Amino acid sequence: MTPVHQLWLLDAIDILLVAALFYRLLTLVKGTRSAQMFVGLLVIIAVGLLARYFDLLAVRWIMDSLRTVWLIVFVILFQPELRHALAQWGRTRYFRSFLRGENYGVLGEVVRALESLAQRRHGALVVMERNVGLRNFVETGTRIDAKVSAELLVTLFSPGSPLHDGAVIIREDTIIAASCILPLSSNPLTAVSLGTRHRAAVGLSEETDAAIIVVSEQTGGISVAYRGVLYQRLDEGQLRSELSRIFRIRPQDEQQAAPTPPPANDPPMGTGAEKAAG
Repeated sequence: MTPVHQLWLLDAIDILLVAALFYRLLTLVKGTRSAQMFVGLLVIIAVGLLARYFDLLAVRWIMDSLRTVWLIVFVILFQPELRHALAQWGRTRYFRSFLRGENYGVLGEVVRALESLAQRRHGALVVMERNVGLRNFVETGTRIDAKVSAELLVTLFSPGSPLHDGAVIIREDTIIAASCILPLSSNPLTAVSLGTRHRAAVGLSEETDAAIIVVSEQTGGISVAYRGVLYQRLDEGQLRSELSRIFRIRPQDEQQAAPTPPPANDPPMGTGAEKAAG
């Protein structure tokens, strides 16, 4: 490659990167109060360019004097948006494989909600996404896009809620959708012994690496399905421990990580203990 072509390629990459950064910034400030500040900043830049073009000495002197503080002003004005952008980039799937810290806050909210639902005997089906995307299943439900909270989960699964049937899908710290339809397990033994919610939980766990939590309407028992294995009748401590274990597994360790056996006091999957209502 000749030096001319190399320079042309570097210029093209430079322009594309700047365009991508500006586009990302525009999408972040859209619909916020920072949008007006961004427009004002663009107006100041345009005035500075016009002053340089028409050789307006006073305006040029003012713009040149402010040049040293532009970066500081930019960071101060758009601090919330910049923090939000950096947090989003750090949570992308490409970086999550290097970061093994669990989101204990989300797990705590989920556990608290499921305990409350179990006490009330309200059925629930919660899917916590890991590395395999669940977009196909998200599209079968109603978009929520709200931060995970125990109160919201309890409300969604209350019998009077129009979204209480189906599954809630959680991605990181966000409830993505509710009333989603999941595939039922193809295992004939599972189909005979368990209710619809539990069969759907096992079915999705057979196809993806998600952790699926079920609350039975009939017994109030809490179960977790992961990698085709159903752990039944978990108490609060066991549920928190099992979810923490699942979300500690790195993608590269997925094949070597064997599921832990269900607690000794639990009936094995397929006893019919939670048949019918699921």
